[in-house]
Amino acid sequence: MAIAWSEKASYVEVLSRPPSLSPPIILTQDELKKIAAYKAVEFVESGTVLGLGTGSTAKHAVDRIGELLLLGKLKNIVGIPTSKKTQEQAVSLGIPLSDLDHHSTIDLAIDGADEVDPHLNLVKGRGGSLLREKMVEGTCKKFICIVDESKLVKYLGGSGLAMPVEVVPFCWKFTANKLQNLFKDSGCVAKLRNDSKGTPFVTDNGNYIVDLYLKKDIGDLQVASDAILRIGGVVEHGMFLNMATTVIVAGELGITIKNK
Repeated sequence: MAIAWSEKASYVEVLSRPPSLSPPIILTQDELKKIAAYKAVEFVESGTVLGLGTGSTAKHAVDRIGELLLLGKLKNIVGIPTSKKTQEQAVSLGIPLSDLDHHSTIDLAIDGADEVDPHLNLVKGRGGSLLREKMVEGTCKKFICIVDESKLVKYLGGSGLAMPVEVVPFCWKFTANKLQNLFKDSGCVAKLRNDSKGTPFVTDNGNYIVDLYLKKDIGDLQVASDAILRIGGVVEHGMFLNMATTVIVAGELGITIKNK
């Protein structure tokens, strides 16, 4: 699937491994995430306001930013966290923090994604932080998305995994049924997300998440986005359309970078 995706994309930079006669090193998915994250942090400059993403890939970027601040290689950084978890991580690393009330424009955001299509549209929110991520990343001048190659899809929803929608708890079943019916032609199944205890997962904003599982392409993404947001009870969805300015993909053959 990654090959089909890359054939359609026009990459501006490919950093591959040099040829070697020794057996190839098989990297784990987490190692690939770390490689992509560290590459993204190379774009961070001192004196900037940074959107700090949430999730297993973004965690590596936040760790690296904290390390560079400690070493004095970065200075005067202000971070805007996209979740309580990231806020706690940043505080533990000594990264100065603020919020959108005090910084309505952000220089750069770095975050991961659950899916990336050939046009750099994203699915995010399987970690549950989609609303705050969209608020922060929607106001930044540049948004670098960092992924490993397993996240590349031909169309959003193409992985068969969840497309999250944050909803208010009030009559969530009503909202879930509306969402499922909206995409019934795509074989949509809507399920409430539960935590490890089997109770509804609650976001940092006190809301629930309904995960949409799709069997087919939902078509025009902007039309789909507008239709979802018109449903009463929906707070936000996990499609990040035309928001990423750069995507960094780490794979077995190296790092690939594509810009909008």
